[in-house]
Amino acid sequence: MNDRKREQEERSLGDVITRIMKAYQLDDKMIEMDVLARWEELMGRAVAVRTKKISIRNGVLHLELDSSVMREELMYGKSIIIQRINETAGKELIRDVWFS
Repeated sequence: MNDRKREQEERSLGDVITRIMKAYQLDDKMIEMDVLARWEELMGRAVAVRTKKISIRNGVLHLELDSSVMREELMYGKSIIIQRINETAGKELIRDVWFS
């Protein structure tokens, strides 16, 4: 293999990882994981300590809270939650929030 052809085929490790993530559709999953890991930063400590389970499935954020008062309060702020998460993700990651 000549040097010129080799230079054209060389890619940075970051580029290769990005291409693999897209090929296996893992890039959205990584964004979801990042958002979930930053839940306390996004919503504050009071909400985070009352959140028992959190997940994202099919564009819906599923929250299980241990406080009915907090659940009621967050229901009124669904649009703010959606906006914060989507801004953090840099794309429309969620369209709705379901509480349990």
